[in-house]
This record gives sequence, structure tokens and C-alpha cells, in this order.
Amino acid sequence: QVQLVESGGGLVQAGESLKLSCTISGRTGSNYAMAWFRQAPGKEREFVAAISWGGSNTYYGDTVAGRFTISRNNAKTTLYLQMNNLKPEDTAVYSCATGRYSGDYKFIGGYAYWGQGTQVTVSS
Repeated sequence: QVQLVESGGGLVQAGESLKLSCTISGRTGSNYAMAWFRQAPGKEREFVAAISWGGSNTYYGDTVAGRFTISRNNAKTTLYLQMNNLKPEDTAVYSCATGRYSGDYKFIGGYAYWGQGTQVTVSS
């Protein structure tokens, strides 16, 4: 059983930074991608960032590229999301996910395991 638990969310002002963590327990297979998604009230879940199994490739959604950075530890047990220059439109519940690489890092259905999410609120 793979379990993911996010932490690090909170309330910040526009322009500030926040770092999210996702602790992954249980045994995953090889070629598992890890990603962050977010969902704002009344909106669909949105791809934020992903990192390849080997860790050498990262991918970002258009709205966060250049401001957010995804990373993980070498043991693949903790996933991070460094968020800089936060904007009010970044307000959402952020969830981490992992699953065998489906061929598309942005494809929500490609992730079998999800955390419960952590709230990030950015005030103007």
C-alpha cells in the first residue's frame, strides 16, 4: 500500500514563498513519476509539476513555470514543491501523486496514488 502525506501548506501574502513536502511510504515500482496537482474551488484539478523516475527531468504547468521548482530526495521518499513569488491565483488545495509513467506527466489518470492535499492560500 502506497501512502502519500502532504505538509507545508498555509496562508501567505502575495510575493512570498512556501515549500510543500510530500512523504511517500510503501513500495512503488520502477519508472514511477511523481507530481503535484492543485485544485481551486469551482475549478478542475490542474497539473502543477512533475519529476521523472530518474529525477533528471522536470515538467511544469504554464502558470507556474519559472516560479515553482519540483524536487525529491534520492530515496524517492519525499517530494518537494518550492513555490516562489506566489500569487492569489495560486490559492488551491495542492496534492502530490505518484504512479507508473503513463506517457504523459500531465495526465491525471496516470497517477494511481494520491495524497489528501494541503491548503495553500495567497492573500493580495
